[in-house]
Amino acid sequence: MSALEDYMDRLRKAGDSCGARIRVTATNVPVGLGEPLFDKLDAEIAYAMMGINAVKAVEIGAGFDSITQRGTTHGDSITPTGFLSNNAGGILGGISSGQDLEVSIAIKPTSSIISPRQSIDVNNNPVEVITKGRHDPCVGIRATPIAEAMLALVVMEHVLRNRAQCGDVNPPAEKTEAASPQSSFL
Repeated sequence: MSALEDYMDRLRKAGDSCGARIRVTATNVPVGLGEPLFDKLDAEIAYAMMGINAVKAVEIGAGFDSITQRGTTHGDSITPTGFLSNNAGGILGGISSGQDLEVSIAIKPTSSIISPRQSIDVNNNPVEVITKGRHDPCVGIRATPIAEAMLALVVMEHVLRNRAQCGDVNPPAEKTEAASPQSSFL
């Protein structure tokens, strides 16, 4: 039995539960999905992830670790061969950078456990609550495919928006001469 399975078994037998951190990644994300203000890709990912039951926090890229970083290390420098890091989690200014989207979520321990817990009844009297029936020592196990699907849905929504707005236009790859600026007044 693996260490994780053993830990879950001990929690189950103790009538307790634990939380989880789930990291999901979307690869091969096109550059340019999202918007710089109201429909930021990272904001919509966070909104979707927070809609999953038991989720209490969402991180994009370095997330909370970014508070210990300096600007000289947190900024994702870019070279002619690509980015040197992915602290932004594949999203810069609300728009996909073409890097992998890195999303982590925190799942709370379930409160529906068989260990007695204090509560109150409808008359505000103290009571003891014991949840009987199915007991998941860690709902994070069940939440993993849901988080993956949620990230896929948000990315696909933005792909479809981009397609509707741009009509699958592919700009020419070769350099073209710059057009001279023109003005018109009505």
